[in-house]
Formats: sequence, C-alpha cells, structure tokens
Amino acid sequence: MNLESHTISKKPLTLADLDFVLHGHSKIILSEDSKKKISHCREYLDQKIVSSSVPIYGINTGFGSLYNKNIPTDQLEKLQENLVMSHACGTGAEVPREIVLLMLFLKVQSLSYGNSGVQIDTAQRLIDMFNQRVLPKVYELGSLGASGDLAPLAHLSLPLIGKGEVHYLGKIYEGHEILALLNWSPIHFKAKEGLALLNGTQFMSAYGVWCVLHGQRLLQLANIIGALSTDGFDGRIEPFDELVHQIRPHKGQRQVAQEIRTLLAGSEIARQSKKHVQDPYSFRCIPQVHGASSDALEYVVNVILTEVNSVSDNPNIFPEEDKIISAGNFHGQPLALALDFLAIALSELGSISERRTFQLISGSRDLPNYLVANPGINSGMMIPQYTAASIVSQNKQLCTPASVDSIVSSNGQEDHVSMGANAATKAYRVVTNLYSILAIELITATQALNFRKPLRTSPFLEQFKDNFRTVVPFIESDRVLHNDMAKAESFLKEVKLIK
Repeated sequence: MNLESHTISKKPLTLADLDFVLHGHSKIILSEDSKKKISHCREYLDQKIVSSSVPIYGINTGFGSLYNKNIPTDQLEKLQENLVMSHACGTGAEVPREIVLLMLFLKVQSLSYGNSGVQIDTAQRLIDMFNQRVLPKVYELGSLGASGDLAPLAHLSLPLIGKGEVHYLGKIYEGHEILALLNWSPIHFKAKEGLALLNGTQFMSAYGVWCVLHGQRLLQLANIIGALSTDGFDGRIEPFDELVHQIRPHKGQRQVAQEIRTLLAGSEIARQSKKHVQDPYSFRCIPQVHGASSDALEYVVNVILTEVNSVSDNPNIFPEEDKIISAGNFHGQPLALALDFLAIALSELGSISERRTFQLISGSRDLPNYLVANPGINSGMMIPQYTAASIVSQNKQLCTPASVDSIVSSNGQEDHVSMGANAATKAYRVVTNLYSILAIELITATQALNFRKPLRTSPFLEQFKDNFRTVVPFIESDRVLHNDMAKAESFLKEVKLIK
C-alpha cells in the first residue's frame, strides 16, 4: 500500500491535517527544521547539566512533592526510566487504538518545537511506532488532567524501553518482544526525557480531536435527518425563513436554517398546504437548537487546534534565551472546559432528535401509530424510541461536568487539577451514543416518508433515503429491529457527506 506522508513542521495543524492523519493511512516524518530544533535543545540541556549545579525541576530533582530531592548526575538517566515505569498506573478499559494513534502523533508534534529536551532518537522511535502502527496498550482511567496525562502517557512510552504491551498486526506483544521483532534497540533516556514524554495533554487532546471530527459529521447528519423528519411529519417550512434568523443572527442558527432550506428545496411535501398552523419545538426550533450546538462546536475546535499546536510539557526549555522554566502548560483546564461543553452540545442534538422520533410514532398528522400499517399485531417503531430515550438519559448523566471537580494529589503540590481526562472519555461516549440516537431517528423518518406517498421530499433527501433503503428496507411488519439499528449506525458512520 502506498502511504502518503505528513511532515511534522512548524506549520500549524488544521482539522483537515488531523483527519488525514487519523483516516489517511499516512506516515509521518520530521521536517529538517524540527530536527534542528530538537537537537539544538538537547545539546543546550546537556551543556547546562554539565556546567551548572543549580537544581532544575525534573532534570536533576525528584518529581511532584519530591522536587526538593537532588539527584546525583550518575543517576539522572535511571531517574527518567523509573519515572515512566512508576507512572504506568492506568486501569479500566483499553483506549481505542485510533485514539492511541492520535496520541503518538500529537506527542511527536509537541516535542517537535524544540522546547522539551528530548533526543532525536526518542522522537524518531515514536514516529516509527506511528508509521508501523505499533500501538501501545493504554488505559482510560488514571489521569487527573494536570501535570499532563501522566498515567496514559506512561503506558504510551513504556515500549520505548522494552516494557508494556503493544498491538501490532493483529497480535499483542510484550514491549521487549516488539523491539526484538522489529530489530529496535531500547531507548536510553537522558535527563528530562521521561518527564517530557509524560507531561503533556495528548490523551485529552487525542480524544478531543476524535470527538470534534465526529462532532462535525454528526451535526451535518442531524441537519439532514432533521429535514427528513420535518417532511415525514409534514412540518412547515416557514420557521426556516431567512427573515426570522436575520433578526436573531447567531451564526450557527443562521447556518442551520440555511442548510435546512437547501435540504428541503424542491420538496412536494414542504410546499403543500398545511392544516396545522405550527409545529412542535423539536421541528420548529431546529435552527435554534442545532445552531447553538454548531456555535459550541466551533469554540471547541478552536481550543483543540490551539492545544495540538502547543508545547504542553514541563519544564519548558528556551535555548536562545538561556532559560529553563518550570511552569504549568500541562494543566488541562482549557481542554476540560471545552470537552464538557462539547458533550453538552452534542447531547442536545440527541435530545431533540429523540423528541422528533417520539412525535413521528405518536399517530399524529395522518401517520399510523408506530409507523406500521397494522398497529396492534405489529409494534413497529414503538421500542426503538424507548432505546433512544434510554440513551438520551445516559447522555444527560454523562454531561455532568468533570471540569468543576478537583482532588489534591502529590502530597499537596498538585493542589488543583482539571479532570480533563474524564471530560474527554465522557465526551467520547456521548459521541458514540449520538450515532445510535440519530440512527433511530433516521429509520423513523424514512419510515414516515413512505406514508406520505405519492408526495415526495426534495431530490437530495429522496436520494439520501434511497441510499439508506439499500441498507435498511421499509418495515412492512415486525422484525428484529436491533439489526436495522446497527446497520443504520454503520450507514451514518460511512455515508459520504458533502464537506
């Protein structure tokens, strides 16, 4: 397979770059400029260690509350190896491998700026692991989201020294086994390297990248499915009129209204005379609700892009200014707040979707109860709405913010933490749940549209419905709907959307 490459350089990453890295089967390489910066920083640090006896946090001292313990020069490398091993305390479920892949990439990106003090060999080994898809076993639980994602990044780093476990070509290998298999030598950490690897926000950031990429897709899908439901319910077009949104001009609201108008353009159902003078909020307020989520998503994207183009370890090294500064760029508060906000914004797309599903199966607007021809002997779409309601309820629970919590650690030295890692894993679950909720609405909306024949929806939506029908046929009578729901979910994840 021919793999395109992405060059890690000082050029800011975009979401398109990150999407390519995640889905493009890409390889990564370091730019010559990045190599020079990494080498220059390492040379400066080596010289500083030799020429100065001044305590430098994490370089010739202990970590956390042990910052006042000086470490002899001949033990500096052992200090870094011990750090990685002792901090590999993750537990819970394994992190999905696509998230681990992003973690590898983002860690290299952060190291590439030349403010972290790693060796070229260390950065290159992380690149080799990415390129060969040697993916360490990392666990969901263990990071407080301050001091960086210590436990997850320790697990990510263990294979550098022949420890831990990795996934490679469908098998699981011990760290020492993968080194032997690929003829790689263990990395011998120099002073500061373990800290550079473990301090950082790459666990939170990787989840954030994945969530916003899917969040953008889900917003587009919610608009399409919402438009299908509107015609399925014989809804009115007037709430999407541009005049309405000009006098309350939130950006997302105006964009969503425009998109719904475009999606429904040419619909025979939309332009027919209506018996009802207005629709329930779940239809009438699609621009206001979806639009607010769109604006929230845009804010989160900006936070994520700032973070992935940053240096987030500690201490920070500035060779040109002859400064080594112990500070707090590892603190995940910006991400924690943004990821909590993202979970809430996406959860609301699911909440309003479930209400549209409920309205469509309720026997209103000349539609049969539960959208089957013979309700009673057939339960039709009765229970999928139960399922959607259950998932919506779980999403509400997952939206309890993690970022408002803090538990003191490291004997009081780390006395305020972000809990951004928990915000990240909660947001991930909200995203996966939202696919399920929208899949149920899609089945319901397309089912309703069949009862509007011979009237047709718009050409675009008819085509979308026809494509879906090749995956999930019309429900004439009761069948095992779990299978349809699973197929609908896969359809939403795979269907090609116009960017």
